[in-house]
Amino acid sequence: MEILGYLASLLIGLSLGLIGGGGSILTLPVLVYLFGVSPTLATAYSLFIVGTASLVGAWPKHQEGLINYRTVLVFGIPSIAAVFITRKIVLPAIPTDLFSIGGLAVTKDLMLMVLFAILMVAASISMLQKEKPKKESAPELQRFNYPLILAEGAVVGVLTGLVGAGGGFLIIPALVVLSKLPMKQAVGTSLLIIAAKSLIGFTGDLMTGKAMDWTLLLTVTAIAVVGIFLGNALSRKIDGAALKKGFGWFVLVMGTYILLKELGFIPSAA
Repeated sequence: MEILGYLASLLIGLSLGLIGGGGSILTLPVLVYLFGVSPTLATAYSLFIVGTASLVGAWPKHQEGLINYRTVLVFGIPSIAAVFITRKIVLPAIPTDLFSIGGLAVTKDLMLMVLFAILMVAASISMLQKEKPKKESAPELQRFNYPLILAEGAVVGVLTGLVGAGGGFLIIPALVVLSKLPMKQAVGTSLLIIAAKSLIGFTGDLMTGKAMDWTLLLTVTAIAVVGIFLGNALSRKIDGAALKKGFGWFVLVMGTYILLKELGFIPSAA
C-alpha cells in the first residue's frame, strides 16, 4: 500500500501543477487509507504538505506579478488566526468519542472524515461547473467588503484547521467577488494565502507536542513537490480544462465512496 501511497503523492503534485488546484483534496485520504495514518494526525500532515506545495506553486505566480499582497494580508490574517486557533485549541478539545446514533458510534476521527468527504463533494462540484467566458473590461477599483472577507476568511480557516485541506475552491471565488481580483491574480493570491495559513496552522500542532513521523511527512511532501514541477511542464501540452473536469469526476467518486464507507454503508476489508 505504501508504493500506491507514494504514487498518489505524485498525483497530488501533478494535479496542482496541471490545473492549479485540487491536489490538496487528495492528501487526507492518501494518508489515511494508503499510509494508515490516523485521521486526526493526517489532518496535521496534510497542512504541512499542502502548505509546502502551495508555497512552491506561489513562487512562479510571484515572478509573473500575479499575487496581490494587500489581499493576502486582508483575507489571510483572519484565515490564519482561525486555522491556528482551531489546531491549537479547538481540535485538541474535541473528545475522542462524541455520541452514538443507533449502532453507529460517532468519534472525532469519523466526524473529520465525514466532514472531509462532504468538502470533497463540494470541491468536485466546483471543478465540474462550466466556467463562463468573461469579456475583458477595464479593471475594477479594488474595494474590500471587510465584514464578508473577515467572515469568509474565518470560515475557510476553521475548515482548513479541522480537515487540513487548502480550501482553494472556496477562496478563489471569494477573492474574485469580494476583492474584485481578476481570475489569474485570484489563483496566484490564493496559493500564498493557502501556504501561509496551512504552515502556520501546522505550528499549532507542533506546539501541542504531537509525535510526527518526519520521514514519511518529508518524503510525501518532496514527491508532491516533484509532481508540481512535472505538472507545470506537462501543462503546456495538455488541455487543462478537460483534465480539470476529469479530475472533478474522480474527486466526486472518491468523496462519495469515503462518505459511504465511513458511515458503514460499505464494509471495510477484513
